[in-house]
Amino acid sequence: MRIAVIAALPGELKPLVRGWERVASPTKGVSLWLSGSGDDEYIAVCGGLGAAAALRSFAAAEHIGTLDMVLSVGWAGALDEGRDPGHCYIASEVIDAQTGERFALTDGSRKLRLVTTPHVAYEAEKVRLHQTYGAVLVDMEAAAIARLAQIRNIPICCFKAVSDGRGAKLPDLNPFIDTNGQMRMLPFLAHIALRPQYWGSLIQLGSTSSKAAKALAKTIQRFLETKDVAGVNRTGAIQPRE
Repeated sequence: MRIAVIAALPGELKPLVRGWERVASPTKGVSLWLSGSGDDEYIAVCGGLGAAAALRSFAAAEHIGTLDMVLSVGWAGALDEGRDPGHCYIASEVIDAQTGERFALTDGSRKLRLVTTPHVAYEAEKVRLHQTYGAVLVDMEAAAIARLAQIRNIPICCFKAVSDGRGAKLPDLNPFIDTNGQMRMLPFLAHIALRPQYWGSLIQLGSTSSKAAKALAKTIQRFLETKDVAGVNRTGAIQPRE
């Protein structure tokens, strides 16, 4: 079985791919790692923030070979107070805020909605997204990945770990994301150097993002022991191997 683990940024995958083989990507700006166990092949890939970058990442994974399963993973923002920074959650439904499309990942009664937006969402918009969609998490890539997986009839799970809580007061990152979905760090750091009111919140974001990446890796590793897509999507929990 060939399983693609698709994220946006290397930091989201760092704890997971430690010890994996880094390989050359067929697509500029996309990073690829390979690992395997028995008859299973794992492909970890990240190509940047946003839907276009997610499409490139998906294509790079498919370049390795036909995919049997897809995991959409990474950091997400919390839209309600019940989602703790540093914790990993399993979405039951993904909503595209641009098109209104809804991608149900399970037929069960569990509801944990994630909404995908074309930009980084901040405090005021988080309130609106929660009220409009009933979503509890927000990201920039999951809807694009869910669309491609469902078109191909490939099983998909969506694991998202919270990097920033609902009330996090962060600077606007959007002007510093380039057309390839990559952060322009030097201009951003120059911008932040003159705005000390954000220094504390950014230090906190770094801490929670690191914790979230570790929680994400642990969740993915546990999932790969059983690969029970239907059960995980239905229950929102990963049962230990019997």
